[in-house]
Amino acid sequence: MLNRYRSITLLLVMLVGQLILLAYQVKNDNDLRLIRVWAIWAITPIAQVAETTRGAVYGVFHNYFDLHSARIENEHMHAEMSKLKIENQFLKTELNTADRVKALAAFERESPSRLLAARIIGAATSATNKIVLLDRGSNSEVEKGMAIITPDGIVGKVLEAYPTASQALLVTDPEFAAGVVSQKNHIRGILRGVGSGKCKVDNVQNEENVDVGEEFFTSGDDRIFPRGLPVGKADVVRDGQEFKNILLYPSGLQNGPEEVLIVLQGTHQPIPAYQEPPKDEKIYMGPPPPEQKAGVAKEPVVLSTDADRLRQKYEKIGTLEGHKYGEGNVPNFNIATDQRNVATDQKPPNAPTANAATPVPLAAQHPAAPKPVKPAPVTAAPAPEPDASAPPQPAPPQSAPPQ
Repeated sequence: MLNRYRSITLLLVMLVGQLILLAYQVKNDNDLRLIRVWAIWAITPIAQVAETTRGAVYGVFHNYFDLHSARIENEHMHAEMSKLKIENQFLKTELNTADRVKALAAFERESPSRLLAARIIGAATSATNKIVLLDRGSNSEVEKGMAIITPDGIVGKVLEAYPTASQALLVTDPEFAAGVVSQKNHIRGILRGVGSGKCKVDNVQNEENVDVGEEFFTSGDDRIFPRGLPVGKADVVRDGQEFKNILLYPSGLQNGPEEVLIVLQGTHQPIPAYQEPPKDEKIYMGPPPPEQKAGVAKEPVVLSTDADRLRQKYEKIGTLEGHKYGEGNVPNFNIATDQRNVATDQKPPNAPTANAATPVPLAAQHPAAPKPVKPAPVTAAPAPEPDASAPPQPAPPQSAPPQ
């Protein structure tokens, strides 16, 4: 091809060389050589494609390794968190167990009975029977029929005693029975289990008085539980056909006991005396005003309204007329009450006489009183001579009587 088209090839080479030389010599407005502008224009797309490809490949590998490391680290963190949760739960359980054991130890020291601490290690699979397995047996002096309690109340009794373990019958089992007595009214009965976490008190007559919320204690009549151990509070009390229906929740099973006490040798205790529940909170009341203190005379009551004054007038009229309101005829409401000497209305000895002007009668102030008649004009006339034989006449009224 070069030998055949040597002239054309040589011409093209010379033209390209000339263009390159011209581009090297010529500059644009920004004082940049054209050959540099052309070179950058030609190389830039190739460089962009190469850089994009390199960044994509690098990002894929970088993200893959980063995500792989993050996933491994996340799995380690989850495993460590689960381990910490288990340790935290274990520590809480141990703390609660330590608190319960401490409470049992304190109760064992203070109780007059001889007690043995035991732990519940199993339960029966039957749905009707409420039987648990204890880690104490006949090797620890445990015998059949011994009482099982907690500081909160009774739990059950030993059903069977084996050398290293024993079975316990809970108070909620239908076969369980124990003698109980109420704290307030001292009503005796028999505690029996009814299942589902409840117990009932049998053999209580309908005539006996048992209050809701009244607490029951062991009576000691069954010769198993010592007298004075708490049993529970009556939750339901209602009359039955012959005996009362009394239901209660045993207080010894309320907190789900895991550690219990076996009564090896019981000692009877007195039942705590009943105390009335606290009444409502006291309300602060300040001291009375000075005029109401003991030994200080009270100020007279001042009639401040027209109704008060009208009522006092009517009371005086009723006293003067000897009339009891609500019985008999209507009294004369037009008499003057300020000139009569009665126990409720004493006129002072130097009281001024009434003026000539006619006062407003009392009947005008009350709608039920008869309407007074306007008095006729009075003319001056000489007063007649008084008759010595005639009895003294009372003073004339200030207003004319009604017609």
